[in-house]
Amino acid sequence: MSRLVVGPFNRVEGDLEVRLEVVADRVKTAHVVSPLYRGFEEMLKGKDPRDGLVISPRICGICSISQSIAAAEALGAAQGLVPVPNGQLVSNIVHAVENIADHLTHFYMFFMPDFTRDIYRDQPWFADITTRFAAMTGSAVQDMLPARAEFIHIVGLLAGKWPHTLALQPGGVTRVVSPSEIQRLLAILTAFRRFLQRHVFGCEPEAFSAIKSVAALDAWADKQPATSGDLRRFLQVSRSLDLDRLGRATDRFLGFGAYRHPNGHLFARGLADISGPLQLNTGLITEDISSAWMQGNGQPLHPFEGETTPDADMADGYTWCKAPRLEGQVAEVGALARQVVTGNPLALDMVAQHGGNVAARIVARFIEVALLVPSIEGWLRDISPPDPFMQHADMPDQGQGAGLVEAARGALGHWIRIKDGKIANYQIIAPTTWNFSPRDHTGQAGPLEIALQGAPVRAGETDPVSVQHIVRSFDPCMVCTVH
Repeated sequence: MSRLVVGPFNRVEGDLEVRLEVVADRVKTAHVVSPLYRGFEEMLKGKDPRDGLVISPRICGICSISQSIAAAEALGAAQGLVPVPNGQLVSNIVHAVENIADHLTHFYMFFMPDFTRDIYRDQPWFADITTRFAAMTGSAVQDMLPARAEFIHIVGLLAGKWPHTLALQPGGVTRVVSPSEIQRLLAILTAFRRFLQRHVFGCEPEAFSAIKSVAALDAWADKQPATSGDLRRFLQVSRSLDLDRLGRATDRFLGFGAYRHPNGHLFARGLADISGPLQLNTGLITEDISSAWMQGNGQPLHPFEGETTPDADMADGYTWCKAPRLEGQVAEVGALARQVVTGNPLALDMVAQHGGNVAARIVARFIEVALLVPSIEGWLRDISPPDPFMQHADMPDQGQGAGLVEAARGALGHWIRIKDGKIANYQIIAPTTWNFSPRDHTGQAGPLEIALQGAPVRAGETDPVSVQHIVRSFDPCMVCTVH
């Protein structure tokens, strides 16, 4: 047996380290280390409840809108307040824009550059992939970044700025949208569609979102040359490296629901495994600190009762990250989890064949891009400028509420408890907290730790490429992980 320490990972928001035990050229066990403590939950104690709308979005500059929406929903639940229809539409739009931008950033800047490593030099696709995706010099980023920058102007126009807007409130949004602005926003979407059609899909997003099986995905990929779109390029790489057989985790998927509408969510709230939907009870979410550098009584606690008291000298700890569990079990979160919970046919077929895996996680992100662009267009047309965009309510002296939303990386929860008009407790479980969680008091490993088991390690590798691909398929955001 040999031991490897992989990290700190580059192209990751924050710090990450993975400790591996390798036997017979395979990862036997993995311990995922989050070496950065933030302290946001402690900062918020004793503050005015509305300060959560200002402070918590600063957790991250990538998923700031998601943090804002979670904070607003938590505060709104404590106030008994929901957004008015126009406010919900605008909230959905800016949230979807941020998540699409995040999907593109992950694919082009964090994930694909790993396939330009010299270890793949003998692959027939290496020259094309290197020209397209090499860090700093690849042509893909030069195409993507201007399109992403223009696209994210939608957030600036509707929410004032990005990141860290204050426009998103419990009762809606502060920004009133005029008919002429709606037309301007639709024009931005039209330009973004052209980028997706030319560089990403090689077809209209609706044509890709209509794919319902792995066989149909393969047929779609073969219909045009791999160089006709960056997603086809990825599928070519994935086939040659069997990425659909790499990085299988728990096959238990959690989604809090994304993009509310009067009848629920565009992407459903729920729990599912490989056999189908399961009952979701968010009251059974707990955080275990057995392997974290945290003080406590050792008992897993629901976030309303949760504690975040750091102690770097905890003998049994190996990370700052707590271990979230649902009914005592591990759950994977992210785009694949959302689409499995929602019942997307392609996502279900990918999971039925090989469980949750590297290839499925990437494809699921593009399923979402393809579905969200026409959804944004519809939400823009549904805005009724004469109607209000926000309503108000008094702040209670006592109360509590939860904001359960979906960031690009997966399920995000904010839990607030108010006492005597101040924040008595504020707990946050981010997507990377779920996916990169350590072992709990039963010894149960977290999703990434499970997914790394069995990963191949080539002779002489100190930075195994299989480990890189698995880790990045979850898209770690370590600054969001520990608060």
